[in-house]
Amino acid sequence: MSKPLAEMSTLSAHYDGFTALDAIDLTLPEQKIIAFCGPNGSGKSTALKVLRALHAPSGGEAEVAGQALDDWTPRALAREIAMLSQSPDAPEDMTVFDLAMLGRYSRRSRFSGPSAEDRRAVENALRTTGMEALAGRSIGQLSGGQVQRAWIAMTLAQDAPRIFLDEPTNHLDIAHALEILDLLVMLNRREQRSFVIVLHDLNHALRYADHVVLFENGRIAAEGATRDVLTEERISAVFDIDCRILPLPETDLPVIVPLSRQSA
Repeated sequence: MSKPLAEMSTLSAHYDGFTALDAIDLTLPEQKIIAFCGPNGSGKSTALKVLRALHAPSGGEAEVAGQALDDWTPRALAREIAMLSQSPDAPEDMTVFDLAMLGRYSRRSRFSGPSAEDRRAVENALRTTGMEALAGRSIGQLSGGQVQRAWIAMTLAQDAPRIFLDEPTNHLDIAHALEILDLLVMLNRREQRSFVIVLHDLNHALRYADHVVLFENGRIAAEGATRDVLTEERISAVFDIDCRILPLPETDLPVIVPLSRQSA
């Protein structure tokens, strides 16, 4: 039986006295697309940061790929988990190619320039994200959607078997958002990469995720197979709204229809 992607045991995390995670227990399966969902401030992004060793827990234990989080060196963990945060930043005059090359830092010697393997990885990431033709363009010349795809290319160039993405469809129109999510599914199915994604759009989670963790006030409201977790009753309780889950005609895909409090 394969080891889980990550485990948390009675794990807590705080920010300046605010409890972001409250003694949670969680096991994430490998080689799945996992969506972290929940209201703003419910702990989704904090859980991602803790597992990537970007925020220290205040209590409890965590493991990644069968090894205690504290036992990973930063470079070794970066080779195992690539992460794209909510609001990454780079100089506007940096080219798309150079941005993607930043993803290779954990694979390179500290005192050597990019290798042929580094260049191949970057070129493949740019091609995969549809940014190959814009490789020489500066970040400041790109649209918001193009910038987001450039950052995702950097994340893919890291060649990590596990990828964490905090709201990866930010700044993307619906067409490009679906393209990115379709891309993640392709990489998961073809290369068996694991993805943990913070998503606000529950319909995206319902359509693309194999496994959902639903956060509420720093705790886990539910976790498991997507359609088992995202039910009308649970969505209504966690988000304090009424909703309906309806089948799409001529497909086996359901759709979540939120109702305003007034209409409910």
